[in-house]
Amino acid sequence: MTLTLTVSDEVRALVPGFTHLAVEARGLVNGPSDATSAALLDEAARRLAERLDGRTPDQDPHVAAWRAAYTAFGAKPSRTRNSAEALARRALADGSAGGLPRINRIVDAYNAVSVAHLIPVGGEDLDRIRGGMRLVRATGEEDFVTVSGGAETVEHPEPGEVVWCDEAGVTCRRWNWRQGPRTRIDDATTDALFLLESLEPMTPDELRAAGEELAEALRKVSPGARITVRDPE
Repeated sequence: MTLTLTVSDEVRALVPGFTHLAVEARGLVNGPSDATSAALLDEAARRLAERLDGRTPDQDPHVAAWRAAYTAFGAKPSRTRNSAEALARRALADGSAGGLPRINRIVDAYNAVSVAHLIPVGGEDLDRIRGGMRLVRATGEEDFVTVSGGAETVEHPEPGEVVWCDEAGVTCRRWNWRQGPRTRIDDATTDALFLLESLEPMTPDELRAAGEELAEALRKVSPGARITVRDPE
């Protein structure tokens, strides 16, 4: 069954140029990072350095657009960076891929696409999502279950904050800043949805190319997986 993704009118009005593309993967076989997933990260860091050509990530037009979007809903983009900028800064920390985390094969694959294209990419375990997913402006009463100091704790987003949520609560705070542990991809994940999020000036064709590259990366790290790339929305 295809997961329903809905973007609220409030979010569309706040950032009219927002577009997203979903990649569904079934039959994944995950596991610890290996030479294949590490090579994807290495190549992504090389492409990032070439793309920026000495600039900092925030000077890239797409990252700058995300910073403006964060400012629009009241977040401070220098303190709570979108996921693509945060990864890019780690990739450039020592001039190589050494700054990028090695999580597991599947997460490495989508992190590599995020870094190479400077686009936020999130991964959700489909078996842990409850109902459809919605991108909304929070009331401030929604639950966001996370872990602090080794113990599970419940936080609440700021009123007006842009969040992804399902029927059980918030899955990702401040649009694509911080994912909750409930729906994260781990070694047991077999079915997943990956969400690539773009703003102008990134074009639908560029977004589609990033989605196709992710599909290919997933086939490399998990041969035999069934991958579907949806159209940009």
